[in-house]
Order: sequence, then structure tokens, then C-alpha cells
Amino acid sequence: MLANILKENNVNNEGMRFDPGARTALAFVTLRSDGEREFMFYRNPSADMLLHESELDLDLIQKAKIFHYGSISLITEPCKSAHIAAAKAAKDAGVILSYDPNLRLPLWPSAESAREGILSIWELADIIKISEEEIAFLTNGEDPYDDAVVRKLYHPNLRLLLVTEGEDGCRYYTKEFSGRVNGLKVEAVDTTGAGDAFVAGILSQLALDFSILQDESRLRDALSFANACGALTVTERGAIPALPTRDVVLNAMLKSVS
Repeated sequence: MLANILKENNVNNEGMRFDPGARTALAFVTLRSDGEREFMFYRNPSADMLLHESELDLDLIQKAKIFHYGSISLITEPCKSAHIAAAKAAKDAGVILSYDPNLRLPLWPSAESAREGILSIWELADIIKISEEEIAFLTNGEDPYDDAVVRKLYHPNLRLLLVTEGEDGCRYYTKEFSGRVNGLKVEAVDTTGAGDAFVAGILSQLALDFSILQDESRLRDALSFANACGALTVTERGAIPALPTRDVVLNAMLKSVS
């Protein structure tokens, strides 16, 4: 079913692997009255946890423009080793590495193991997207709105660090410049998938032209697009069904400035 949904949405799934002895992980999402979520997970073990390094399609990975990943696959073996091998193969091939830790504490054995695991591959990434809550977590409670605190997470080889702030938009940090891009104001129904939509928005723009990373004006335009992707996603229930098309995003951006 999920493989078909990806295909219907024009996602290349040729690298997908199936495990006859394990099921796909499930995430149960409960919505609060303000549209924010609470998660409960069903895995242990799920098929993703059982991915082996030998199952990786290295040719597909090495041909990519951008290799995007999270941290959940770092929790257990064998998928941890597969994750690290895939990221290193992409890095060695000159692929841009994009990292969204996507902290889900209930899946980790402890808060400390989550912090250590997330930071263990931090310096591999060229682009990192984090939330205010994740900054506070990774810095042991420091102020996520303090630029000096955020800069502590900026490693020497990083090209772009993004901090999402929900309806307020995002902050961006590079070696040369930093700033904030306001969000698109909408009425939130379900915030599920907003962060993923934001990441998809910015990566889709960078994949067209990586020189955006050196041009603050064009980067801000790309982040406005990403903010709109995230904002429109929260106006409907669900994750994949709520994701907007490019035309819908551009129309919403035009309306917001008219």
C-alpha cells in the first residue's frame, strides 16, 4: 500500500527494500485542540530497523543530488551501520548531505543516548534543519533563541543551519550571513508533516541550483517557499494528503503579498 502511494505521488521507489519477516513501522498521531500532535509508535522490530548495509543500493545513493536522513535509524543495529555506510558513500561521491534529527525521545533507550546518537553524525552533514525544542535538548537546556547558542551547533564544514519556528517561520545560519524569514500565516488544523514539507520545500529549491547557498537574497526566497510548504500542510489533516503542489504554494505566496 505505502509503496503504491509513493508511486502515485511520483516518488522514485526503486531503492525500496521489503522484508518478508517484518512489518512496516506504525506511528499513531493524536491531535490536540491546537493542532499539535502526540505520537505513539509500533515497531520493535519493524522492517526499517532490519536494513543491512549489504542491502543498500549504493549506485542510486551516489547518483543523488541530495541525500536526506534523520536520526531514528541510528537507534539500533543493523540499520545504524547501514545508515552510516549510506551517508559516507554519499559524502564520498560528492552528494550534498541533509540532516533533520527529528527527535522522537520515546524511541530511544534514554535521553542521553538520543543526544549522543544524534550528535554522532552531526559533522557529516552539509545542511541541518532543527527545531527550537531540539536546540534546547542538544545543548542541555540552553536558550534556543540565542544566536550564540545556535552557533555552537554550527560545525566547520556545515553550509546551512536552519531553525524552524512553526508559524513564525525560520532562522538561517551560514558562515557568511544569518537572518530570519517570516512564516505564512494560516489556521492550523493538523501540524503533522509540517517539518517534512518545509525540508522538501528548501531541498527542492537547492536541488535546482546549489549556488543559492552563497546568495542571501535568493536563499531567503527559497526559504519563503519552504515556509509556505510547511504552512499549507498544517491547513489539512494528515501528512501525505496535506502536502501542497508547487503551484498551490506559489499561488499562496502571491496572495500573501497582494
